[in-house]
Amino acid sequence: MKHRKTLLIVDDDSTHRTMLRTLIGGWGYDVVEADDGSTAIEAVQKRPFDLVLMDVRMLKVSGLEALEEIKAFNPAIPVTIMTAYSSVETAVEALKKGAYDYLTKPLDFDKLRLTIERAMEHTRLREENRILKENLGKHFDMQNIVGRSPAMVRLMETVAHVARSEATVMITGASGTGKELIAGMIHFNSPRKEGPFVKINCAAITETLLESELFGHEKGAFTGADRRKEGRFIQAHQGSLFLDEVSEMSLTMQVNLLRVLQERELTRVGGEDVIKVDVRVIAATNRDLVDLKRKGLFREDLYYRLNVVSLEIPLLSERRDDIPLLAQYFLEMFSAKNSKEIKGFTPRAMDRLIRHDWPGNVRELMNAVERGVVLTRTDYLDVQDFALVQNASQSPAEAVPVFEAKDDSLSLEAVEKAAVLRMLESTDGNKSESARRLGITRKTLHKKLKKYGVMD
Repeated sequence: MKHRKTLLIVDDDSTHRTMLRTLIGGWGYDVVEADDGSTAIEAVQKRPFDLVLMDVRMLKVSGLEALEEIKAFNPAIPVTIMTAYSSVETAVEALKKGAYDYLTKPLDFDKLRLTIERAMEHTRLREENRILKENLGKHFDMQNIVGRSPAMVRLMETVAHVARSEATVMITGASGTGKELIAGMIHFNSPRKEGPFVKINCAAITETLLESELFGHEKGAFTGADRRKEGRFIQAHQGSLFLDEVSEMSLTMQVNLLRVLQERELTRVGGEDVIKVDVRVIAATNRDLVDLKRKGLFREDLYYRLNVVSLEIPLLSERRDDIPLLAQYFLEMFSAKNSKEIKGFTPRAMDRLIRHDWPGNVRELMNAVERGVVLTRTDYLDVQDFALVQNASQSPAEAVPVFEAKDDSLSLEAVEKAAVLRMLESTDGNKSESARRLGITRKTLHKKLKKYGVMD
């Protein structure tokens, strides 16, 4: 049986409470009422609520006072403040004190419903990610992997199983998908977790130096070799060696690597001593090894030696369900890092993040959120904070219309009117599509157009 969400409505106006109880109850929520901030505090301390909808002005304990008490008792509960147009400054103060959002009276019921749904979705995503981490975390350190999409859940379950083996693993995926992170997960959840986890990027080092870096060298082996050096294989003894971009190795280096993998022994550059090594190799590439093998650029025997277990990390555009979770994770991480208290994302900002193609994958999303956190001057990140380049596949009608006010004295209604009309223009007059993108119903859009004196 599906759990019904429970809301606490706090308002000293009994008529308004009754109206909200009837309305919200009709949307499928359970509703509990409180007539003052003091009774709201008591209610929250006695039972859990999924959302608190609270008026600011009440006789005994105000909404702001109750907000502070509620957040101190349960910081996770979302509190939405109701306020009159004349006290928007109070609402802004409430946001600074930890309120999830605010609504102005008289309430726009469509906006109220969207606000409730958005708060519930925010809570659900955090809870799902917590449960996922707990379930896998019983036997598996998540290593900051965030994901709830079917593709990522399957991948993490496979990684958890593979980690317990000694098999060589090949991780494939585009740049920025998290190949190194997956490699770390495999090592730190393997029987070798107490041993070293050594990493090397094969594409960043010339062939001559790569041989020395991997196998070590003797003193005098080449110009500048003024002392013996142990290579990464020896450094990783009884642990794991991560070979990133292994496809960039020359054919000569591939032969040398194959010998070490087969014989489990190596010789330093310029040396004669044969050294036994006990290393698990985890390799990664963003290229198509089958195609390289077909073209003779990657040895077939090395391919099969490395590709005992193959793990492919999906593109971020292939797991869009994870974008809200990842964005929220990065928001919290960078907010703490930059000593900022940013509450979340505006609906249109999250919509833009979900629609974006992310050619740079998770790394690009992380950079976009960090930039937004650093540059924003508000409590919620909006579209302009990310500076995303419009997708090549995105039509101009899908782009978010931006209203540039040239007169700072324009009223809120004038700004809203301009935004609505610009949206209609961008959708070629499609009212249903315009309403969807604006986050309102078609009926509400009709009312607004009537109010603006625009023919509908």
